[in-house]
Amino acid sequence: MVATVNVIGAGLAGSEAAWQIANRGVKVRLYEMRPVKQTPAHHTENFAELVCTNSLRANQLTNGVGLLKEEMRQLNSVVMQSADKHNVPAGGALAVDRDSFSKAITAAVKNHPNVEVITEEVTSIPSGLTVVATGPLTSDLLAKEIVKFTGDDGLYFYDAAAPIVAKWSSYTILKTKNSSKVACRLKKWLVGGQRPCSLGH
Repeated sequence: MVATVNVIGAGLAGSEAAWQIANRGVKVRLYEMRPVKQTPAHHTENFAELVCTNSLRANQLTNGVGLLKEEMRQLNSVVMQSADKHNVPAGGALAVDRDSFSKAITAAVKNHPNVEVITEEVTSIPSGLTVVATGPLTSDLLAKEIVKFTGDDGLYFYDAAAPIVAKWSSYTILKTKNSSKVACRLKKWLVGGQRPCSLGH
């Protein structure tokens, strides 16, 4: 039996990893640098804080995203337990109340008897079994360590904050393209026979 597993980062992935490992009877050291060291995108010290959209995408079993959520539910996912309990209306998507969602995950993980939470910045990868789940907001020092550990010369992350297109900017595009249609406005959720507009027509 493994003595202890280190999990670095208490975002969505790190919180879920710590929860799943702990539920299997293994001790977990969960490292989270907030609030000792904040990131430019986070505003709280809660685990699994959503710094971008509050939507966890589609919830229907007819697509891959919804199917993955159902599989997570069957695996006793702490993220899905919180999402289902703290959901808000969002058409066919599963969206959540950010604050209550992250607070519920924080409480569940912190109160797990097999989880020890260590609030500090990790600047080197610990020995032993370790899950690195720091995502796009990895601190500079740890990012350098990951580069050294993997032997690669760089890292790539998706941005943690989604771009927002201002309404006025699409009209500017229309004007600069000699009024040819290069932007369109849609409802957020397309259902049934609704079709998105075709650009350039």
